[in-house]
Amino acid sequence: MVRDDIGELLARVALRDRSAFSLLYQKLSPKLFAICLRMLKDRGDAEEALQDVFVRIWDKAGSYSGDGMNAYGWLCAITRYRCIDRLRAKRPESEDLEAAEELADLGPDPEQTAMLRSEGARIDTCMEALDPDRARAVRQAYVEGLSYQELAETFAVPLNTMRTWLRRSLLKLRECMDEHARPEQG
Repeated sequence: MVRDDIGELLARVALRDRSAFSLLYQKLSPKLFAICLRMLKDRGDAEEALQDVFVRIWDKAGSYSGDGMNAYGWLCAITRYRCIDRLRAKRPESEDLEAAEELADLGPDPEQTAMLRSEGARIDTCMEALDPDRARAVRQAYVEGLSYQELAETFAVPLNTMRTWLRRSLLKLRECMDEHARPEQG
């Protein structure tokens, strides 16, 4: 699903369009469920978390103010935060203060949020500089969590070729990110 499509569906969900919500669920629930399952490591908890995520999406779609390009990231963030909430709720109250401090510091502050958006725009620019197949492989590996073997099968290339693609693509991304680094404000 194209990022612009996700943003458009979110806008329709904000208007309480049930068919758009259904389509959003149909297209994105497998990916968001994978995030839940990875974080919670329990299928039942992951299913409950996913249900909570979509209730939250229905309730909060109107608060999404992105340009459509960050809609998938916004949905992933909702999913991660919901899973973190569930993990926090499962922790016994007797855990030490250090663990509580680590959990309390998970969300970025406004300055970090602005920097992350800027960083995301730089990453998008650099991803566009990659060969389309390589960019798709990088996204599927590092955003969707596909294994090297799954990617090799998807792209019909040997496993070592896929590893080389990803390694070289990451090196090109790092080089591009370094070239497009903003000078620090002083």
